[in-house]
Amino acid sequence: MPPLARRDVRSLVRKLGADARPSQQRQALVAIAGLSDCDQDGYSLVAITAAGAIPLLVQLLRAGSSADLQLHAATSLANLAQIADNQVAIAAAGAIPPLVLMLGAGSSAEMLEAAAAALGNLAINAENAAIIAAAGAIPRLVPLLRPGCAATMQEHAVRSLCNLSLTADNQVIITAAGSIPHLVQLLGPGSVADVQKYAVGALCSLAPSADNAVTIAAAGAIPHLVQLLGPGSSIEVREIAIRALLRLAGNVDNQAIIAAAGAIPPLVLLLESASPTQVQSAAGTLGRLALNADNQVTIAAAGAIPQLTQLLGPGSSSLAQENAAGALIGLVCNADNQTTIAAAGAIPPLVQLTGPGSTRLVQQIARATLHMIAGNSPDNRRAIAAAGASSLLQQIDAFGLS
Repeated sequence: MPPLARRDVRSLVRKLGADARPSQQRQALVAIAGLSDCDQDGYSLVAITAAGAIPLLVQLLRAGSSADLQLHAATSLANLAQIADNQVAIAAAGAIPPLVLMLGAGSSAEMLEAAAAALGNLAINAENAAIIAAAGAIPRLVPLLRPGCAATMQEHAVRSLCNLSLTADNQVIITAAGSIPHLVQLLGPGSVADVQKYAVGALCSLAPSADNAVTIAAAGAIPHLVQLLGPGSSIEVREIAIRALLRLAGNVDNQAIIAAAGAIPPLVLLLESASPTQVQSAAGTLGRLALNADNQVTIAAAGAIPQLTQLLGPGSSSLAQENAAGALIGLVCNADNQTTIAAAGAIPPLVQLTGPGSTRLVQQIARATLHMIAGNSPDNRRAIAAAGASSLLQQIDAFGLS
């Protein structure tokens, strides 16, 4: 920003003070909101902050200011809160309580949007997220998700809830506020991509709770999440959707629902993704689905076994290896799959994973899978011995698997 522009910013900020006329304050607020909104390189945001704008903007949020001044102040703070340091400074100046009050029933749609946008940016900071929740924001944000609310309002509200949902305490509050049905509704094709992204993110944060996993499924989330696995979704949305399904698949009933929704074929396709995160999560989800006997057949029929076998190799991350081995130990419970797994060449990499280069968990999974593959099959036993695991066969014969 040129020196003249910096002087202009300082002049604008001075007009926010209590000694300025309301008309001057409004003109300065409109200008500052415009500068901060169209700032591509961050120079204006830094200059506005350096000029001391934050405390003055927070003061204009408080009771006594007109609704018009409050709206422009909230908009400016939302823009300034894109910078991490400003998130701390804005909260320290006392902005959170008045922003939460702006979410009240008497506020205009524009004020609701501005307050939700500001709180969404502030909630990126974990300490702020706790303060925002303690100030009572969550029950005020949830109604903004409902059908009939403007898409921009829904986007700001769901983004705020997504950022707030990253802490365990807030997850409880968000659930208690009745958010899950509204978040699920926002997954549908009628929502814009960003709204879907934040709704998936919030549900993914809520899904590890056993009770929430049931509630989310009952609200109809699973077919929507499966739909988001397809090529029409961004890589980011797809990764979050897979992770949400992974968490939901920890529930036995959900394993059948996820398979019935058609998740298995796209999950198998994602084992070949260029994204390591997608590969790891897809393998992990298939592993949980493979705990269901019917799913063991469906997963094998979809061609997963060769792909999972490939992931056992040294070119995969340790987490991908662990998740692939975990999927195979579920699939190997099916007698036909034992033959398919051996034929796919899984025995040598599984033997390799029993060695000291693997974690204890992976070693145990690999040994258990080899035990099942060995069974009463002379061919598989010879292949295991040829791969260098004769001692494992002897242990199985003598003691079973420990």
